[in-house]
Amino acid sequence: MKLVLDTNVVLDLLFWHDPRCDALAAALAAGRVRCFTDAACLAELERVLAYPQFALDAAAQRALLESYRGLAESAAESTADAADSPPLELPRCRDADDQKFMELAARCAADLLLTRDRELLRLASSRRRPPPFAILVPERAAERFAAAPTADKEAA
Repeated sequence: MKLVLDTNVVLDLLFWHDPRCDALAAALAAGRVRCFTDAACLAELERVLAYPQFALDAAAQRALLESYRGLAESAAESTADAADSPPLELPRCRDADDQKFMELAARCAADLLLTRDRELLRLASSRRRPPPFAILVPERAAERFAAAPTADKEAA
């Protein structure tokens, strides 16, 4: 199962260690899900980690960013033949900063976009242009993680 995590979910998972992300953490550790990111999403995470409210020094910021890079695969590695595909029609997010997560999820053929952002969650029920992936909060995706085969079983 392929996932894209927005910045707030990455923070919930790696900085806050939010228990609502326990199923996500377990699914990642077990290889039941694969997480994807790209340069734009990583740049946003890097910028957010420098916010004063997180009180992270430069070393802690780098460590958290590297921890996420270790969990996530680069979208460039996963979309080698995406250039041959026509662009998908996606709903537009009111917050242009959040559109990159929708575009990444479409490029990677993600099954889920995990977020807590109200605008992104609102797009999950778009009737005019429904996204080709589900948009959920992490705790609502727990059942899907449990049913997903491990990466070893998918390869077989």
